[in-house]
Amino acid sequence: VQLVESGGGSVQAGGSLRLSCEVSRNTYVRYYASWFRQAPGKEREGVALSYVGGESRWYADSVKCRFTISEDSAKNTVYLQMNDLKPEDTAIYYCAYNPTYAGNWLSPPRPVHFGFWGQGTQVTVS
Repeated sequence: VQLVESGGGSVQAGGSLRLSCEVSRNTYVRYYASWFRQAPGKEREGVALSYVGGESRWYADSVKCRFTISEDSAKNTVYLQMNDLKPEDTAIYYCAYNPTYAGNWLSPPRPVHFGFWGQGTQVTVS
């Protein structure tokens, strides 16, 4: 499986961005996809999780009601729509993939739960 992200950039506070993650060489109809972010000096944190092909979604409290994870199965692409961006959202954003999920939906996803990662895309909010 390969993940290629795009859509990062620089925006002013209150603006919007949509990140894309193209998933290639995937053979599963249903799988788990997550968006993580890592700010300088901080640990990588999960911000959104989706059971692609199902209906389960999870969001970190810090992004709830502002970020939306979605997918287009025909394009094999997972998206992260980010609205009302704040300076504290500044980070490198990574998409992650795994056919199974060892975490639970009451707790944030952790990097160890995912075996495949994109290269990361920078989001800067000023």
